[in-house]
Amino acid sequence: MTEHEDVRELLAAWAFGALDAADADRVRPHLAGCESCAAEAERLRETVRLLDGPPIGGLPARPATGLPPALLARRPTAPRTAAHAACYAAAVQALRALLPEAEGRWATPVVHDWDVHATVAHLLAADEALAGRLGIPARVPETVLPQDMRWEEAWARRTADVIAHEHARTPGETVASWAGQADALLATPEARDPELAARAELLMGLRLPVADHFAVRAFETWIHTDDIGRALGLVVPPPPEPHLDQLVRLAVRVLGLALGPEATPVLFSVTDGEEWVLGSSAEPVAAELTLDPVDFCLLMGGRTAPEEVPRGATGDAAAVRNVLEAAASLAWL
Repeated sequence: MTEHEDVRELLAAWAFGALDAADADRVRPHLAGCESCAAEAERLRETVRLLDGPPIGGLPARPATGLPPALLARRPTAPRTAAHAACYAAAVQALRALLPEAEGRWATPVVHDWDVHATVAHLLAADEALAGRLGIPARVPETVLPQDMRWEEAWARRTADVIAHEHARTPGETVASWAGQADALLATPEARDPELAARAELLMGLRLPVADHFAVRAFETWIHTDDIGRALGLVVPPPPEPHLDQLVRLAVRVLGLALGPEATPVLFSVTDGEEWVLGSSAEPVAAELTLDPVDFCLLMGGRTAPEEVPRGATGDAAAVRNVLEAAASLAWL
């Protein structure tokens, strides 16, 4: 392996500030003399910064990694929001940082039968439901649907219509529509006022407070940002810890509702995090299950199969399998 190839493999860890001193001493002079690695380091560090978002609740921002000042000069400002919408603001900014890498590669297959262009169009459709409830006009002509159609079928029809509409436009126009709608969502009073965001809305089969629907939007935006990054061969870091915790807590609540009070109880936890009892509260816990928080979110997002997700498990294997399969069954992304 050449020095250039060796350094490129270290750039993701460099962007996170996770290199030891010896490796950092190898990377620093290489970046000073290699334009392509310096550009890649800037892109990765920018993505990490945007995923971190602004400091929340007094938590400090991620420390600087020692990149040359020229590589840290471009710093778009995320919209000011309340804590409940900050994870969505950060996810939107992260996707914005990634999309320039798709230039000339918009037709790259991503997920399902979507290319990069269609995946952005899908997010335009996915954000539309919350946007409409908050008074933001749709950017794509209406789809006429039967009133008694199940939400899953209605959602599939709408997203297909939006993707077809956007494929008749340029990728740049689709990105502008998606970004404009996201900005409008983040400018609503509900994004800035926790009291206004406390009211419940039924969207995508889930009746949740508007605050939680912002977290759902963050979850899906991150999942599809990761999808696009993988398709383009680029590293997309997970959300920063405060945002990831928010997504995990929401996912656990949704999973608990799906399992219902009759399921065999399982003590569920995420690595170095909280614990919850899923299922019946009237019976003793039959099993314990621990997942990495990112793995849990990828399972809930349909990106990892129940039988493949790394886990720590003890006790009733059937009860554990029931939790994992229920989590995977909730994916609609």
